[in-house]
Amino acid sequence: MPERDRQSESVDGTNPVPPPKHATKNNHALEDLKLLKDTVYQAGHIARKFYGGDYKQWSKEGGSPVTEADLAVNKYLCDTLTSARPGYGWLSEENPDDPARLSKREVFVIDPIDGTIAFLKNRPHFTICAAIVVEGRPCCGVVYNPISDELYSARSGNGAHRNDTPIRVAVRDGLEGCAMLGDRNQLTQSPWPAMHVQNRNSVAYRLVLVADGSADASVSLTAKRDWDLAAADVILHEAGGLLTDTRGAALIYNRPVTKQSSLVAANPGLHAEITNLLNGRAA
Repeated sequence: MPERDRQSESVDGTNPVPPPKHATKNNHALEDLKLLKDTVYQAGHIARKFYGGDYKQWSKEGGSPVTEADLAVNKYLCDTLTSARPGYGWLSEENPDDPARLSKREVFVIDPIDGTIAFLKNRPHFTICAAIVVEGRPCCGVVYNPISDELYSARSGNGAHRNDTPIRVAVRDGLEGCAMLGDRNQLTQSPWPAMHVQNRNSVAYRLVLVADGSADASVSLTAKRDWDLAAADVILHEAGGLLTDTRGAALIYNRPVTKQSSLVAANPGLHAEITNLLNGRAA
């Protein structure tokens, strides 16, 4: 009997035989990533309609800026993704936190516009970020810059891509003279060697630029939120890089407190050099 006929017929010839569990899991992950890519790409059209135009803006509690664009993109992402996956939890910068997410196996982690300051200043360095986190770690993620039309994506075990082309981290093995993304005030004084330091308001954009080899590393010594990092984390990991805190510990997402203390992103060798430097260890 042909293989496809054996799979479509049960032992007694009446009921279909289910596919292997690993095949079902892989197909589900592939469908989830496609959902993220399609939804985030469409959300980019919304962001572009606001970009460079007139829109309302104000400050949230704590002083960070928010705009009509943030909320419009967030609403589209929330409506589309939660309709497609009603059993998943939801965590977004622009929604009140719902503790129900803590009891969900799969959780959407969303930043509708990461880099709102860049957006406000008409700088093309903001991104739309969406990840699915399972048991504390992102299993798939998308980071999209709608102005440069760069769509970064990854799912666990399948590599990372920019506009569907595979990407890898750079192979640089020395910190001195490297291309570093981050805050110049943090990264141009002792104990740092001389580096080429640039900033991007979007933390996620910094990380995917490390993932595709455009930059060698990114470091932040100040806290970031889950929604800043989760999508880019899986992309960087699948591109052969590491993203940890300054101690070298992996970042765990979807906890009651959605804050990560710091970040170090680079290829494994450069990552080790950075964490050794920050922790006073010999290379």
